[in-house]
Amino acid sequence: MTKALFVVSEEGYWAEECIEPLTTLSDAGVEITVATPSGDEPVVDERSLDPESADGEERVEELKEIIESDERLNDPAPVAGEDAADYDAVVFPGGHGTEWDINQDVHARGLLADAVEGEDGTALVVCHAVGILGFTWGDGEGRLVEGRDVTGFPNEWEEDIVDEYDRMPDGRKLPYWVEDEVKAAGGNWDAELDADESVTVDGDLVTARGPGSSAAAAETLLEELGVDAPAQT
Repeated sequence: MTKALFVVSEEGYWAEECIEPLTTLSDAGVEITVATPSGDEPVVDERSLDPESADGEERVEELKEIIESDERLNDPAPVAGEDAADYDAVVFPGGHGTEWDINQDVHARGLLADAVEGEDGTALVVCHAVGILGFTWGDGEGRLVEGRDVTGFPNEWEEDIVDEYDRMPDGRKLPYWVEDEVKAAGGNWDAELDADESVTVDGDLVTARGPGSSAAAAETLLEELGVDAPAQT
């Protein structure tokens, strides 16, 4: 059976970017394990459960039901105890919260590097989680992202969220901008701002721009894994 590990933030993950791949892969028969840095339950960014952000009240209720009832999300494993070699894919859902935990976590970065550079693995990294590529080293002397084509949460969108001092709506100071860090690490950045969706595949690394690309990202990952997508109802 195909297996996937979801590495989810305790500081605020974006609901659509986690739940859409989670349910799509599950419906396709992929066995999923969820991990967080400490092993505590991941925390959803409440802004992602606003009807305007989540495409309406009905979708918000769907997301809430899954978040509250999914045993994998409610009882995660600690990231440090997981091995990328045990999985066919490692998935990093986005959300601003990843900047404070996932992207800075040495074990999460190790899982990413092992998945991308291992013999059989694949990684899907979404939105703000793409910032982890700015801090992850490859087998050689450079960063894992050096020379790779990637997409992710663009500066143009970040400008509409933080204030002039890079403070978030909740008052937290954003530690870095994803696009800047990935470019500085040598990534070939293109968030395809003129396109409705942006998903980029470079070898065993799949990146996605944001919430609106979550469904396409999940479908792309299934294609990379050679797993049939669930039938549309």
